[in-house]
Amino acid sequence: MALVAEYLKQLTLTHTGGKEPTFPTVRPIRDFDPSRDAARIDTAIKTKGVDEQTIIDILTTRSCDQRTYIAFEYEKIAKKDMTTALKGALSGSVEAVMLGLMKTPAQYDASELKGSMKGLGTDEETLIEIVCSRSTQELAEIKKVYREMFKKELEKDVAGDTSGDFAKLLLALVQIKRDEPSNVVDYEQIDHDARALYEAGVKRKGTDVVTWIAIMSERSVPHLQKVFDRYTSYSPYDIKESIRKEVKGDLEKSFLTLVECFENRQLTMGGKGAKDKVVTRIIVSRCEVDLMKIRSEFKKQNGISLYHTVSDHTKGDYQKALLSLIGGDD
Repeated sequence: MALVAEYLKQLTLTHTGGKEPTFPTVRPIRDFDPSRDAARIDTAIKTKGVDEQTIIDILTTRSCDQRTYIAFEYEKIAKKDMTTALKGALSGSVEAVMLGLMKTPAQYDASELKGSMKGLGTDEETLIEIVCSRSTQELAEIKKVYREMFKKELEKDVAGDTSGDFAKLLLALVQIKRDEPSNVVDYEQIDHDARALYEAGVKRKGTDVVTWIAIMSERSVPHLQKVFDRYTSYSPYDIKESIRKEVKGDLEKSFLTLVECFENRQLTMGGKGAKDKVVTRIIVSRCEVDLMKIRSEFKKQNGISLYHTVSDHTKGDYQKALLSLIGGDD
């Protein structure tokens, strides 16, 4: 659960209908000159020892669309693909950041999902992290991009790499059956769902996981927030305590991840055990989505800025790249 917690400590979901607002730390720059940027990157790559600072300065301060234009101009200048050139010039964690920035957020998430199901064994933590924490709109885009990139359906790959109730929950989420938020509060349905969750779990011997999955994957987030509040009038435990008592393993982690996202609670950032791969994924995937909001909530919850915390736990070019994407201290 440590890696999922590392992610959820900061990530928030926006639960409004329609187009979701964004809170980016990386925005398009004015007076953008892709030819000049491409030429500078070409020189930086050709410099003896590689000029990582110039590459970081450019790619971490341009929007995704602007990086695409830079890559197009770079190919005209250098006669080679920029992503391939960056891969050959860089290494380690800073390479992962720069290559991640060359993808859209949906492409990045799709690649991470594919990587989590590639080869022997499945990276369940990554699967849980992305599938259980992305919004309906984000999941729809990820599915579309996944199909375009890998010529396969995300559902089919998830089904082939997972099993049991864990697979059923992930598939239910990936199928995007969740209701849209409504301005009308259906108190009767809230009470019905709260009672159904209780009767399918704590009240009986054994857990009716199918009922839990249906409610958690199909109801709107504002509705579920009210269901969880109502749930305590039936159960002696809150919904998270009930989950811990009723299910274990990856299914437990998945349900808990969902509830954390629904409740929009910020978890504490654990410096110990934080892994570069996870930190990279958080910051790269959210810098043009909601990293400014994450920054603000992080400071509010922890009394220390995200910038300062990342600075304490990273070093070198990797540190410079992440701090640039974070966009400042609070």
